Amino acid sequence: MSDEPDTLDMDLASGIAAFESKQFSRAVGLLAPLAEQGSVEAQYRMAIMAQNGLGMLPNPLMAYSYMKSAAESGLGLAQHGLAFMYMEGECTDKNPAKAVEWFKKAADQGLVGSLTTLAMMYEQGHGVEQDPDEARRLYKLAGFDER
Repeated sequence: MSDEPDTLDMDLASGIAAFESKQFSRAVGLLAPLAEQGSVEAQYRMAIMAQNGLGMLPNPLMAYSYMKSAAESGLGLAQHGLAFMYMEGECTDKNPAKAVEWFKKAADQGLVGSLTTLAMMYEQGHGVEQDPDEARRLYKLAGFDER
């Protein structure tokens, strides 16, 4: 019986700890192999580091690729991150409609930031048809009082 899963879990935990304490070079060393093997948590953090040049040179292609992979695996924070990439045109082409699609997925998981951004997009008609009622509904879901 192999103890490999325990080692992977320890590497992931150590990599996340290094990321959280801003030891980005160490985090990259621990998380890169795990991200390649499909660890969603590792992919998300590698995407952040690649996007912002933390512990490595900025790598927009890697950032987009890992963020998209983690988002497609259902990680809410990655769905929010991917939506932002589409909204801002960062690491990929600007695509407000795709941004809305991914913000909706993250909002469905209860991410308040995604609900709020989505509400703003409906309010402004950015990537969707302007819909003040939907904007109000989303702001309310996000915990804001009437606007």
